[in-house]
Amino acid sequence: MTSKQRAYLKSLAMTMEPIFQIGKNSMTPEITKAIAEALEARELIKISVLQNCADDPKALASVLAERTRSQVVQVIGKKIVLYKEGKNEKKKIELP
Repeated sequence: MTSKQRAYLKSLAMTMEPIFQIGKNSMTPEITKAIAEALEARELIKISVLQNCADDPKALASVLAERTRSQVVQVIGKKIVLYKEGKNEKKKIELP
């Protein structure tokens, strides 16, 4: 992903609300599966890491990206933005 594409995705993510929250149970197989399904449907999602989660958001982002075969767009504070390119016929986001 180029820096221009990453900047474009960041601008799209700014107006989004987080659709998942990771709490004290941290990464469960269920939340990983749900995030993977959301990425298939939406391509770009924002995740909030709650205060009671002991894990580092950057570490969580890299593990999530690896497990869902997506890319980390950014991690700011306790917010994670992930992107996974959609299949050709279902593509919603056109990268510059």
